[in-house]
Amino acid sequence: MITEEFGSAKRKNVLLAVLSIGFLILLGRLYQLQYIYRDEYGKKSEENSIRTVVKVPVRGYVYDRKGKLIVDNRPSYIVMLTPIDFNTANIPLLSSILQMDEESLREKIKKARQFSLFNPTRIKRDIDFTTLSILEENRSKLPGIEVQVESKRYYAMPAHASHMLGYAKEISDWQLDKFGEYYQQGDVVGSSGLEAKYEKYLRGEKGFEFISQNSKGQVIGNFNNGKYDIPPKDGLDLHLAIDADVQALAESLLAGNRGAVVAIDPKDGGVIALASKPDYDLSYFSGVTPPDVWKRLNEDEEKPLFNRATLTRYPPGSTFKMILAIAALENHVIDENWRIQCRGAFVYGRKVFRDLHVHGSTNVVEAIQRSCNVFFYQLMLKVGLDPWSDYGKEFGFGQATKIDILEENSGLLPSTEYYNRVYGKGKWTQGYLVSLGIGQGELGVTPLQMACYASMLANKGHYAQPHIVQTIYNRSANTTDTVGIERHDLHISERTWQIVREGMRRGVMEPGGTGGAARIPGIVVAGKTGTAENPHGKSHSWFIGFAPFDNPKIAICVLVENVGYGGSFAAPIAGMCMEKYLYGEIIRNQKPSVQNEEAVAAVHRQ
Repeated sequence: MITEEFGSAKRKNVLLAVLSIGFLILLGRLYQLQYIYRDEYGKKSEENSIRTVVKVPVRGYVYDRKGKLIVDNRPSYIVMLTPIDFNTANIPLLSSILQMDEESLREKIKKARQFSLFNPTRIKRDIDFTTLSILEENRSKLPGIEVQVESKRYYAMPAHASHMLGYAKEISDWQLDKFGEYYQQGDVVGSSGLEAKYEKYLRGEKGFEFISQNSKGQVIGNFNNGKYDIPPKDGLDLHLAIDADVQALAESLLAGNRGAVVAIDPKDGGVIALASKPDYDLSYFSGVTPPDVWKRLNEDEEKPLFNRATLTRYPPGSTFKMILAIAALENHVIDENWRIQCRGAFVYGRKVFRDLHVHGSTNVVEAIQRSCNVFFYQLMLKVGLDPWSDYGKEFGFGQATKIDILEENSGLLPSTEYYNRVYGKGKWTQGYLVSLGIGQGELGVTPLQMACYASMLANKGHYAQPHIVQTIYNRSANTTDTVGIERHDLHISERTWQIVREGMRRGVMEPGGTGGAARIPGIVVAGKTGTAENPHGKSHSWFIGFAPFDNPKIAICVLVENVGYGGSFAAPIAGMCMEKYLYGEIIRNQKPSVQNEEAVAAVHRQ
């Protein structure tokens, strides 16, 4: 009776219903896990079974125009931490070994956990051999800590070239947000100069190694014998237009002063040298930059981090006189026979505008040669503001050159619109223009713009965008890509070019010229000096020029701050830099030799 009651149909139906409901719940949960949450839990399951180890590629190398290696890579030891394996109780020990603040270390580990529990992240880079040895001795006490080798920059030339080459450093939080998914905490990214501009070429492509692990995170071995591993692709190499020897000479000649040298190949716009002084040693940034070094560089009153070649905005002085001469000749305001009488000063209204010398009867060629201020004071009033400004714009002033580094000042080129905006329409007079005639007043330029201007004077108006990188080389594919540049021509008559260039030639090569200190043995040089007044001290010294005169191979601008006359300071620096580039050495003051004669003959043959 009891047995019959226990096994009744009613009990069977209840049991069957309970089992059916349980089965349906399990089936629904299985469907939920397999289909609804498949992506989420599948990813977590994969992370628990396969650990992805990122393999960082070697950063691309940098060579000068002669194929000389100037930026190399050297091995550096870095400390990696895998969050899942690391016990936070060991933070004090790790902090002591790495000589890191505990709070900073905890913050790094916190960020690493937020990114991934299983992927190793950099905790400290560029550790020394002593620290490496201590870590190895304590390996058993520090699970989750390992030491890997990465590359860091090594600079293989005597020149610093710091503002041009730039540096790469550990990525910051805002850069992580800006640059997207390729980067992760601890990665190195180009942060200034060419390193930043060509980051996507230099960095290469990361590789990935897949490691099998158990549920406790312990490594078992390579997943599927490494079949799915992806090797890293090294960065591409940059081949520059820079001549490392000319760069080093330019920096040495500027030593002890504030200033810049920019030299350009007039035929293609390739930058032969771009030096700014004072500068800094890039090796400070190739590993970990000590805080005291960074603080010292930022607080230095000489501003070594400031790129004077591309960011200054000074009046160019008399080096700008050729713009006014071209505007006057092209608009038929004067011809080469128009003369003035220079008595050493020009009076306009109640103001006296002085000259350094009494030049007497002077035409436009002689005015450029002797740098006659009185001639250009009067010529500016005849030409007018906007024609002068229009030709200045044609030569690239008041706008960026688009050189391939990421810092550049566009300068200031005054116009009627500018004066109306600043002073008010009808509230400024022609007296404001007189100083512009000799490159003073509100006019502001960079040495880079002036080098481009010299380059266009050299090749009679052909503009080739200045660029430091010539080609990008892919070693693995053995392919070379040329960097594209902008080109255009100024529509200026041949006769105007002849007149202006002749004045520049005489300015260096003939008696009475202000740029005689830029002469080079055996080569005809053209140039123009400038002495720009400075209300805060001695004048700034300028020189622009090119050589050889009939077949220019180099155009140059030199600026030396607060030293005085352009002919005394900037011109000799320009001459020696051009000489070094054209001959491969400084041959002046050497005793005559067969080698010297052969060097001179070779330049003339070219």
